[in-house]
Amino acid sequence: MQEELNKLKGDHKIPFRVLVKKTMHYVKPEWLSFVLALLLIGANVGLDLYLPRLVMDITDELLKDSFEYSMILNWSILYISISFASMVFIYFESMLLQRAGQRIIYKLRIDIFEHIQNMSQNQFNEMPVGSLVTRVANYTQSMSDLFTNVLVNIVKNAVYVVAVYIYMYQISWQLSLIMLGPVTIVAISSFIFSRVVHKIFRNERAHISDMNTYLNENLSGMKITQIFNQQEYKEEEFNKKNKDLFKARFGVTVCFGIYRPFITLVYMTSVAICFYFGFQFGLAGGAVVAFYMYLSKFFNPVQQLADQLNNLQKALTASERLFNLMDVLPEVKDLPDAIDIDHFNGKIEFRNVWFAYVGDDWILKDVSFVIEPKQTVAFVGATGAGKTTILGLIVRNFEIQKGQILIDDIDITKIKIKSLRKAIGQMLQDVFLFSGTIKENITLHDDAYSNEEVMEVCKYVNADSFIEKLPEKLEYQVLESGENFSQGQRQLLSFARTVLANPQILILDEATANIDTETEVLIQESLEKIKNIGTMLVVAHRLSTIQHSDQIMVLQKGEIIERGNHQELLAKHGHYYKLYKLQYENKE
Repeated sequence: MQEELNKLKGDHKIPFRVLVKKTMHYVKPEWLSFVLALLLIGANVGLDLYLPRLVMDITDELLKDSFEYSMILNWSILYISISFASMVFIYFESMLLQRAGQRIIYKLRIDIFEHIQNMSQNQFNEMPVGSLVTRVANYTQSMSDLFTNVLVNIVKNAVYVVAVYIYMYQISWQLSLIMLGPVTIVAISSFIFSRVVHKIFRNERAHISDMNTYLNENLSGMKITQIFNQQEYKEEEFNKKNKDLFKARFGVTVCFGIYRPFITLVYMTSVAICFYFGFQFGLAGGAVVAFYMYLSKFFNPVQQLADQLNNLQKALTASERLFNLMDVLPEVKDLPDAIDIDHFNGKIEFRNVWFAYVGDDWILKDVSFVIEPKQTVAFVGATGAGKTTILGLIVRNFEIQKGQILIDDIDITKIKIKSLRKAIGQMLQDVFLFSGTIKENITLHDDAYSNEEVMEVCKYVNADSFIEKLPEKLEYQVLESGENFSQGQRQLLSFARTVLANPQILILDEATANIDTETEVLIQESLEKIKNIGTMLVVAHRLSTIQHSDQIMVLQKGEIIERGNHQELLAKHGHYYKLYKLQYENKE
C-alpha cells in the first residue's frame, strides 16, 4: 500500500522506456494524423529551405552590371508563391495535430477520471484532493502540448538542423566544417541543460501539487480558520509553500536565463565567423547572404529546440505523475466471475469478519451476525467501536482481511460492485449536495424521472415541507455543498435521493445527528415510512431513535458484546443499559 501511495505522490520514477510505452497506447489510434502531419512538415521544410537558394540567385543577379528585370520578377513571384504554399501546409499541419492531440487528451482525461472513481474509500483517505485535481486539470494540459506542439516541433527542428547543414555544406564545405565547432558547443550545452532542467521540473511539479492540495483544503475549511482566528498562522503556512514554489520556479528561470543568452552568443559569434571567413574563402555575395540565412535557420531551430526541451520536460514530468496515479490499482474491484443481482431480499450475514485499515490494528475482531430480510437493526457503541466500518464493508468501500460477508447467502465479493451498491441506499450524517437544482441533486442528473415522480418522493420523506416554499421549487439552485440549506433540509433531500433509487437495503449512519427538534420530527416520520422499503441498518448515538429496532447490537473495541431488542438489552442491565441510563439522566 505504501508503495502505491508513493507512486501517487510522485515519488515513483517511471523508466523512460515504460513512459513512452504508456504514452504510445494513446497515440496509436491517431497514428495516421501524425504521419500526414509529418509529411506536411517535410514538404514545408523543403519549401522553406529552398528560399535562401532563391535569394542567393536573386542577389547574384542584382550584383551583375546588367540584370534582367523579368528574371527578378519571376523569382520574386516564385518566392511569394513558395511562402504562401508553406503557410497553407502549416495550417493543415496544425489542424491535424490539434485535432489528434485533443482527442488523445479527451480519452486520457476520461480514463483518469474513471480510474479515480474506481478507487476505494480507504485510498481516497490517503490521497490529497488538490493533488488529484492538479493531475486531471493541469497535467493533462501539459500532455496536450506534448502531442499538439512539442513532439512534432522537436522532429521538425531536428530535420531543419540536419537539412540546413546539408545546404550550408553545398555552399561552402570549408565554412560548414568551421561551423561544426559552434554546433558541438550547442549540442553539448543542450544535453547538459536537458538533464539539469528535468530534475528542476520534477521539483517544480511537486511544489505545484503541494500548493494546490493546500489551497483546496484550506479554502474548504476557511470557516473553521476564521472561527478560531487562525488566519495569521495559515498565512505563514501559505507563505512557506509559496516561497518553496517561488524557489522551484526561479530555478527554472535561472537555467533558461543562462542557456538562452549563451546560445545567442554562440549564434552571433557564428555570424561574425560566417562573414569573415566567407569572403576569405572567396564566396560570392549571394553565397555569403544565403549562408547567413541558412545560419539563421540553423540557430533558430536550435533555440526553439531548447524551448521545446523545456516543454518536453514539463510534459514528461506531468505524464510521469499522471501514470503514477494510473498505476495505483483500485483496492476494491470485481472478480472475473462476479455476477449481477437484479433484486435482494435483504438478508445480511457477517461470518467471523476481521478488518483493519492499517496492518494488524483491528477495527473489527471476529464479528458474526445475521440480519433477516425487512428487519431494522441498530448498531451502538462508543466512537471507534466499528459501527460505521460495518456499514462501509457491506457496500464494499473496503475489503475485509478475514471472514465473509454475505447478502442473500451470496458472498458480496462475487457480486458486481455496481449491482451491489445499486441495491443499497445510504444516508450519511454529512450530506453532500452538488451545485445545480434540487431536482438534479435528487435524481443525480437521471432524466428518466419526471417532476411529478420526484415531488412524490419528496412528499414521502417530508422534504416537500420546505421545497414547496421555495420560489422555483424543484428548480431552485443549490449552492456549492448545499450551503443555502440547513443540515436537516439537506438530510431530507438525501432521504428523497435514496428512496428514488428504490433500494432493497437501507443504511443510515448518524442520519439524525445534529438536527433541530422540529426537523427531527419530520425525519422520524420519514424513517417510519422508509422502514417498509427493505432491510434497514442504523447507526445512532441517540438511543431514543432506535428503540423500536428489531435488533440492537452493542459494539466495543471491534467486538459485539451485546445483542437483542431494546427491552431485552435493558433487562440485562449491561453496557446498553448504562448507555441508555446515562442519556436519560442527561436528558433529565
